[in-house]
Amino acid sequence: MTTPAVQASRGPVTRKDVARYAGVSTAVVSYVVNGGPKKVAPATEAKVQDAIRVLGYRPNAAARALKLGSSETLGLVVPDISNPFFALFSHAVEDAAAALGYALVLGNSDGNLAKERRNIRNLAARQVDGVLLASVLFEPDLEVLETAEIPSVLLNQERDAPGFNSIGVDLAAGARIAVEHLIGHGHTNIGLAMGTNVSGATDGREVGWREALQEAGLPEGPIVYSAFTRPGGYTAGQRLLASVNRPTAIFATSDMQAIGLLRAVHEAGLSVPGQMAVASFDGSAESEYSWPPLTTVEQPVAAMAEAAVAALVGASRGEKPRHRIFPTTLHVRQSCGCP
Repeated sequence: MTTPAVQASRGPVTRKDVARYAGVSTAVVSYVVNGGPKKVAPATEAKVQDAIRVLGYRPNAAARALKLGSSETLGLVVPDISNPFFALFSHAVEDAAAALGYALVLGNSDGNLAKERRNIRNLAARQVDGVLLASVLFEPDLEVLETAEIPSVLLNQERDAPGFNSIGVDLAAGARIAVEHLIGHGHTNIGLAMGTNVSGATDGREVGWREALQEAGLPEGPIVYSAFTRPGGYTAGQRLLASVNRPTAIFATSDMQAIGLLRAVHEAGLSVPGQMAVASFDGSAESEYSWPPLTTVEQPVAAMAEAAVAALVGASRGEKPRHRIFPTTLHVRQSCGCP
């Protein structure tokens, strides 16, 4: 028996073309392409894969979505993809989605409410199977998703948002363990570089900073509010160092702020941690490679991503909406004064 000749294509290669070339049925081609539902003998699968390679067959995603009633795609909107924490989170979400056979479409809001809403409308128009949203608001307007019957999960949520699936960490508890650690090094004047948010709500990290100082019987150190960015941290560092009540330690509410803060401290000719101890929040990869490496409150990104995706298309799909809080871990490095 001879292998069928490859003819010049007059249009897109179809599943029938692959079946004809491999000498199998179109159903077998479907099982190979989709990984089931029926098993295919290894030798037969090899023939189909060879036909796909030779003919250059590309499955029609639109037709598949129409047949399945699913785009097999999830949407993710974050405030700042250039922030290593959100880059890490996005990567973890993509891995969790891929493990369940879903692709990911990423949108960046730049911390802007109008752009966040535009991203959500675009994802709804593409009929994604679910949306994961790290919103700039505590209770975002998701009417466009509800109208399209597209489920959603809110990320970075420290409080319960009734009616929504939400994922987050206890920000106050994480901040407390960082500040308590600085207190344990003998610091009695601990400043706060506090990130700002669009909603204007009090952030749990500020609450935790205050609670740790109060419980230790210490006065509140100086506070500077700035963006959750490197430039924001740099500005906060300059202002804290210029304070009449200059602290000997600073808790920064994000790793990015801490990176900018370190630059301000170094430019002022001060050593870290000898003359200024620093601790931060997030646990991004960049914290490990700053100088000195940052002591930081680490969020369990992989576990949160898996839970968020599962709530949309995995084992938790269809369950009553709930708020899930994950524990943080203090990752001790040199910036606080530890060896």
